[in-house]
Formats: sequence, C-alpha cells, structure tokens
Amino acid sequence: MTMRKAIDEARALLDEAISHYGLKDVAYDVAEPKEEQYGDLYSNIAFQLSKILRKSPSMIAEEICRLCSGSIAKCRLIRAMEPHKAGYINFRLDMHELARITLEEVKSKGRMYGSIDIGKGKRVLIEHTSVNPNKALHIGHVRNLVLGDTIYRLLRFTNHDAIVLNYIDDSGLQVADIIVGFMFLNFPLESSKKFDHYCGDEVYVKVNEMYEHDPSLLAKRREVLKAMEDYNSDIARFAREVTCRVLNEQLKTCWRLNARYDCLNFESQIIASRLWDKALSLMQSKDILKVDDDPASKYHGCIVVKAGIEGEEKVLVRSDGTATYIAKDIPYAMWKLGIVEDPFKYVEYAKQPDGSMLWATSLYSNGSLLKLNGADIAITVIDVRQSRLQKIIAKILSMLDKDSSRYKHLAYEVVALSASTARLFNIDIGDRRFAHMKGREGIYINADDMLDRLHNKAYEEVKARNPDGDEQWLHSTAESIAVAALRYSMLKQDLDKIITFDIEDALNLQGESGQYIQYAYARASRILEKASRIAAVVVGEGRGGEEGEEEGGRRGGIDIDPSSTHLIGNGEVALIKTIARFDLVVEDTVKSLNPKTIARYCYTLAMVFNEFYEKVPVLHEKDTDLIRMRLSIVKAFTTTMSNCMYLLGIDALERM
Repeated sequence: MTMRKAIDEARALLDEAISHYGLKDVAYDVAEPKEEQYGDLYSNIAFQLSKILRKSPSMIAEEICRLCSGSIAKCRLIRAMEPHKAGYINFRLDMHELARITLEEVKSKGRMYGSIDIGKGKRVLIEHTSVNPNKALHIGHVRNLVLGDTIYRLLRFTNHDAIVLNYIDDSGLQVADIIVGFMFLNFPLESSKKFDHYCGDEVYVKVNEMYEHDPSLLAKRREVLKAMEDYNSDIARFAREVTCRVLNEQLKTCWRLNARYDCLNFESQIIASRLWDKALSLMQSKDILKVDDDPASKYHGCIVVKAGIEGEEKVLVRSDGTATYIAKDIPYAMWKLGIVEDPFKYVEYAKQPDGSMLWATSLYSNGSLLKLNGADIAITVIDVRQSRLQKIIAKILSMLDKDSSRYKHLAYEVVALSASTARLFNIDIGDRRFAHMKGREGIYINADDMLDRLHNKAYEEVKARNPDGDEQWLHSTAESIAVAALRYSMLKQDLDKIITFDIEDALNLQGESGQYIQYAYARASRILEKASRIAAVVVGEGRGGEEGEEEGGRRGGIDIDPSSTHLIGNGEVALIKTIARFDLVVEDTVKSLNPKTIARYCYTLAMVFNEFYEKVPVLHEKDTDLIRMRLSIVKAFTTTMSNCMYLLGIDALERM
C-alpha cells in the first residue's frame, strides 16, 4: 500500500481543490507517467473540469496548484505539485519517505507483501484445463492451464475463497473413439509410452484413420456412445477405467507445471445425476422456454429459448428429445452459481504435490458432503472459439439471475508453433513462418515433450555455469527453468493475441523470459549470501552470518533497515518506485482478469533490478551505512520478486 498512499494523498489534495469550485463526484485519474520528466504522478483532472468550468485545462491546472499549495506541507509523500502547460498536474514525491514506508511494509508483510483484501466473503470458481481424457495435454492446453492457475493464485492472494475445477468430458466422441479402439479393434491396453500419449498419439489417431477407410466402423462409435449413456453398463464402466488412467497421466503433467485443483467434475456423473432435468424444469418454471409449435418452423417440436437468442442456438432440446451441445453446458453453469441444488457427494481422488487433497464428484452415498459450488462469480477459461457458446450460456443464466456479471468467460487466443520449433520436433510445415496446431494433421507438441526439451536445454546451460554441480540439483534447477520458460511464454502475451511459441525465445537469458526473471532473483540472492558473511556490514559487529529466513525482513542474516533511507540517491529510486507499486498491479490484474499485467510487471521489476545491479555498487561501496541501505533494498526486491513469481507459478531460484 505504498505508492497507493501517494496516490491517495494526491487525490485528497485534488478533492479539496474540487470543493473550492463547489463541485463533487468529478471522475479523474491519478497515475504514474511513462516519462520521469512529468513527475512521479500526474492527473488529468484539469481536462475533466474544463468541460464543466469552461476554462482551458492549463488555466485550471495552475489554479488547482495554487489552491493546494498550503496543504502540501501536511502530506507525508507529496513534496510538490506542478502545472504542465498541456494541462496536466504533475506531482513530485519525497523519495526518502516513500522508500522508508515501502521498506517498512515489505519488512512487516513479508510473504504477503503486495496482497490486498478485496475478496473477503467472495467465493469464486475457476474452471480451467478441462482436456478431453483421451490424450495428453499439448502446449495449446498449457495456455489454458497457466492462465487459470495464475488467476487462482491472484484470487487467493487477495483473500478470495477461490476453488479450482477441472471438467472431465468422459462421455464424448473422443473418448468413444479410444474405447472403440480397445474394445473392437484390438489395440492393447498396455504400452511402453505414457498412457495419455499412447491413447492420443496412437489409438485415437489410428482409429480415426480406420473410420476413413471403413466408414462402417462408425456404427461401433455410435454403439459405444449409446452404451456410455447408461452409467452402470459394462462399456460405461470400462470407459471410466480407461479415462481415469488417461486423467491420472494428465494430472502428472499439470502438477509438473505447478498447477493444482480442488475438484474434478465428471460429465458422465453430471448426466447420470439428472442435473439437466432439474435445470430444464427450473427454466420452464421461469417461463424462459417454449415448445416451438409452428408447423412451418424448422424448429417445430423443439424446446427453444423464448427471446434474446436466434437461429439454431436457441434450441435446447431437439424434436427427438435429445439435448443440444449448448444445453449440456447449462446445468453445469447453474451448478457453479448455486442456481440448482448440488446432487453430488465428493470423494478423495489424489493427494497433490502441494499437500492439498484433490476431490472428485461422486454419485454414491458414501461420499463426503462438501460445499464446492454456489459461487458469487464463476470464471470459465476457454479459448475464443467457444466465445459464442459462452455468451449464450451467460444470456440464459441472466434470465435466471438478475446479476448477469456473475458468469465470466476468460477467452484467449490459440497457440501456434514457430517454424524453427516445429522443425526441432520434426513437424513439416512447409515454408510457413508458423503453424496453428491441428491434432488430426499431427501438428502439435505434447506438453511433456516440450518440457523435456526445455529441461534438457536448461540442464546444458546450468551444467556449463556449474560444472561441479550436484546432479540432483542440476536437474531440479533445469526443471524449474523449463517450467518458468513455458509458463511465462503463455502469460506475457495479450489474451486476444495468438502466441507463436518459440523454444529459443522461451529460454533467452537476455530477453523477456521466465529465465530472465529467475536470473534477476538469483543475482540478488547471491548479493545477500555474500553479505551475510560480512559481520560488520550486515547487522553490526559479531552478529553476521546467521542462516535462514524470517517472515518479514531477514534472510541469511540480512535485515531490512528502513531507518537508512535518508541516504537514498538517484540510483535506487527506480527500484524503490517499482517495488512500491506492486499491490496496485495485483489489484489491476484481478479486476481485469488479464495475467499479462502481473507478468509484465515481474519482467519490469527484474529489468529495473538488473539496471540497479549494473550501476549501483552494493558490497563494493566503502560507506557501510550505504551498504546497509542498499542491502535493505536488495532484500525488499527479493521479497517482492519472490511473491510475484509465486503468483506466476515460477520457482524462485537462489542459484542458477
């Protein structure tokens, strides 16, 4: 709450000026300018008042600065207000005081520095990943997972009651295809490959090739689909066994990417629970559906939405009594928001790497009664190709619930492969510069394979820098770098932009990458490690060299000392200001649901620290008071960076 305090002071001054004009509730902005010449903060208030007072913005800016001149002395952080000839008002801050307040807050909050309580009492469900359980995750799915997991981390960090769902479509066409392969086409159930890779790369692909050569096999698919509708049939039981084997392997990949979940929601159980019947009955009772009884209509005999939706998309139940694709998602959405009663019990599915329990829906009475639905807000992470469907679901939900903002679709563009990365995996894309992934054409890369390739490249680099390093440490570090490379690549781009994934860019130590961020943290950790051996520098004669880390300020004997900030000069200012705005970035990211905001901040923080590292001596400074002050800033940086990296799902490495 450090730069926020400066903004609050600026607003208090401006609100006082507004009252002199006899006005109130005037909307205006206070923000940080992109260029230092325009101060530490600026406001557009004069432009907003110009429309009301019918004066030029520059004249109003000058008037406001005069009106506020007597009140500036009462401010802790605002040192000066200056009118700009263009009409903006620029603010100058007391950097010594900003640094002191910032270091105090970092020291006191520690691992919670940057968090703000904007979620108290709010339950949010986030559904992400939701990969069909007939194949392995490819890197397109990784974007979904990383976006959803990062949003979850941010929501938890801001005190929301956040619950993560993974929807398992275990009764659809793609599952039916691999069941056809195992039951009727003699594909073996065992393979030397990871089972999800085997099912997706071999069984699914080959079964679809066989359909093309022998269309009569499609009857087997229909037979399997029909049998899976009966939850207790032999085929349905066998399908559940196979899909759970695939799912277990998928989860290993997800956990490798530092994701975790609260509940697995199985489509087969949603169907068997008769949740659709309850949803249909509720919609009919609310008078939002009707039977199309117009003999001339192409939808004659169908149950359709009365108003607000046109064409095929208004049909929920066909004239033959079968539910449409859209209709199948509506009861699940209602369940998320608590609009329909929860029909499920919950069973323990697996213990996750972070120690938490992963639960799964169950229809059996011996399950536990948990409250995993009934959200204030439900966020569904699905790519832009599903946008139309999601809008229809939201529209129907709005007819049942007055607050139409409770159901949110977090849409994102797809992931493509750069030409060089495609060639690296022996994928032929001709002379194209990049290629969209297409499963049926074999243009995709499984997430495990990409992580393995990133791991191997990172291992070579870490081994070269640490030739005597322990093998276990080398591989652990390489794995952390690989995960950071892939996760950051999925976060740094705008949601509405296609990602062209390139393996070299992802591991670039000089560019915008996960490894660059990790390296900045490792650099700072190295400074603190060296300093902890110098007793007089750290905390006074004879007390240096302490090991371990305490909640707020101490790491390896280094303690944040806010009392030394009167020594701060220009070299430290940029880093202090960047650290001070962390909570503002967290809040902005949560409100916009755009993880790029926090990802770019993390990169900027790393970049500003590296500039500080190159220009400002820390341990090589002769003045021990200056050393202590700069070590305090380095420690504040590592705390802030560690918290930020946690939100991105990236490991903070002390050594690379």
